Amino acid sequence: MASSENRKDWGDIVFQRTVMALSCVILALAFLIFAMLLHASWPSIQKFGPAFLWTTTWDPVFENFGALPFIYGTLVSSFVALLIAVPIGVGTALYLAEYAPIWIRNTVSMLVDLLAAIPSVVYGLWAVFELVPQMRNVVQPFLGKTLGFLPFFQGPNYGVGFLSASVVLAVMIVPFIISVSREVILSVPTIYKEAAYALGATRWEAMRSIILSYGKTGIVGAVILALGRAIGETMAVTMIIGNNVKISASLFSPGYTLASVIANEFTEATGKIYQSALIEIGLVLLFVSIFVNVLARMLIWSMERKQFSRQPQAMRAA
Repeated sequence: MASSENRKDWGDIVFQRTVMALSCVILALAFLIFAMLLHASWPSIQKFGPAFLWTTTWDPVFENFGALPFIYGTLVSSFVALLIAVPIGVGTALYLAEYAPIWIRNTVSMLVDLLAAIPSVVYGLWAVFELVPQMRNVVQPFLGKTLGFLPFFQGPNYGVGFLSASVVLAVMIVPFIISVSREVILSVPTIYKEAAYALGATRWEAMRSIILSYGKTGIVGAVILALGRAIGETMAVTMIIGNNVKISASLFSPGYTLASVIANEFTEATGKIYQSALIEIGLVLLFVSIFVNVLARMLIWSMERKQFSRQPQAMRAA
């Protein structure tokens, strides 16, 4: 009996050490990526210092570099993409989870999974041949006529630019929002919804007060997952954002993102400082992603605390 227990203890110890080692591999990979980026970008960091983050000049000829236009382009395109994708994604998830017949739910869910699996370059090709002409000939002229008094919708209609890139990003990230939000909504206990209906709540009131309130933390997590995809997207954005080092309030203007400038110019970087500056762009992209995720985690933590504080004492004890 004792030997059996000893074998069991040794088995638990070996398994625990194995999974702990696997977890350490992930930490080691993250540390190695950070160390590589820091080492390769060190010449640029030494030359430009913190001013690299707020300098707008990008001049490979005279080796004068700054990352602000790319940070601006990344944040603007990702934020506008979320404005487009979140209502569509959450609304579709609500319909699939609560209203759609089973055959529509299964069909649309399969199509959503297929959209998530499409390569980025395919989205880019679709945008070049279909989206950009529509944006240039239809969407941007309409926005310019109706909302042209706003600085966001002024300027010439090139077709390429921040708005087109944001639309493509929205199409790419909406499957993630739909999939995760749908699972969160389906996980809401049925007894809560039945209790709301028993008290006389309409379907919309139950949706707003019970389902969205219960699942808002998970939905926010879905949005953050989509935001991470949008910030790091490269090929599709590179193909239609216009690749212009410019900060403009107009969404019609061409621009650049952190990821697209690396993909577009890395093969042309012959000088040591030029290459180091591009690698520092990658380091900045890493920090931007970490910063956004930390803010998201803090938001989710704050929402969980508020939700817990509103629960009755008896429910907490249970």
